Amino acid sequence: MLEFLPEDIRAGLDVARKRKLKSQSRLRVRVGTETFPLLRYWDEGFALDLEGAPNLRGLVDVFDGENHVSQCLIIASAEDAGEIIYEFKRVTIASDMPPLDYERAVDAPIALITKK
Repeated sequence: MLEFLPEDIRAGLDVARKRKLKSQSRLRVRVGTETFPLLRYWDEGFALDLEGAPNLRGLVDVFDGENHVSQCLIIASAEDAGEIIYEFKRVTIASDMPPLDYERAVDAPIALITKK
């Protein structure tokens, strides 16, 4: 149906759609000191605005506000409707604790209380 609209109206609708996606999303991708807002995010990748984002490749960090969500190895895969699509080669979920090198028992005590 959008094919029947004039070009300037289609461009205006596209700008409004991108503005809405940017304002709704708290997700950001950080590369070094630069930060870019994500337009869309899914299990296999994410999309950035084509105009504002460079051709990223390599290791990036994904943040939800100020919370570190994951560290990703990415490649740019396609350009579609004013967006650049990036695919994940590897995703590591961020954690606030170091990984355990042993299995923790379900009934293990949380702390050790000693008698004085």
